[in-house]
Amino acid sequence: MSEVIGKIIVLGDIQIVGSAGTFKKRTLVVETDEQYSQKIPIDFVQDKCEILDKYKVGNNVKVGINIRGNEYNGKYYVSLNGWKIETLEVAPTIEPVVDNAAEDLPF
Repeated sequence: MSEVIGKIIVLGDIQIVGSAGTFKKRTLVVETDEQYSQKIPIDFVQDKCEILDKYKVGNNVKVGINIRGNEYNGKYYVSLNGWKIETLEVAPTIEPVVDNAAEDLPF
């Protein structure tokens, strides 16, 4: 199990793909908060598409992912499939306390 932590920057609509028209997927893009931030697309498929309904762009989240790889015509592909998502609370910014008492000293 792996996870991605960041802010939602894209929350796609449900797409029906494949020739049978029964496969659903929804793409979420999360931007990480690192020195060199990454924009990571994560696909939620089938019954997992609906778990994104309560989220919106700008939410800070932690997404549980599975890494998938496959080969097609001699080329290799990697995809990230989301299976769990939760909201992260942003820690409030704490202002430093300034002690002005030192300025009142006679020396």
